[in-house]
Amino acid sequence: MTRIKGGIMALKRKKNMLERAKGYRGLRSKKLNYAHEALMRAGRYAFAHRRDKKTAFRQLWIVRLNAAVREHGHKSYSSFIAKLKKTGFELDRKVLAEFASERPEVFARIIKQIPA
Repeated sequence: MTRIKGGIMALKRKKNMLERAKGYRGLRSKKLNYAHEALMRAGRYAFAHRRDKKTAFRQLWIVRLNAAVREHGHKSYSSFIAKLKKTGFELDRKVLAEFASERPEVFARIIKQIPA
C-alpha cells in the first residue's frame, strides 16, 4: 500500500486557522500556535458572552418597564408584573418594554386594564 502524506490537509488546516485569526494583533494573526491559542480563548469568551447578553437584555427590559410603570402611577415593576400575571396577560418583558418605549399609547391601554 502506498504511503499517504498529510501535507495537503495540514496546510489546509493551518491556512484555515490563520484566516480565522485575520485581524488579530501581532503574532496572533501570523504564527499558528499563537493564532490557535487566541482562537480558543475567543471561542470561550464568545460562548460565555452569548449567555451574558441574554441577562443584559433582560435587565434592560426590566429597567425600561420600571420607568414606564412608575410614570403611569403604579408603585413598582414587581407589583405590576404580579398583577399582570394575575390578570392572565401572556406578554413577555421584551414585548412590554418595546411597547413602553416605542408605542406608549399601546402600553397605556395595557396599563389601564391592570388594576392599580
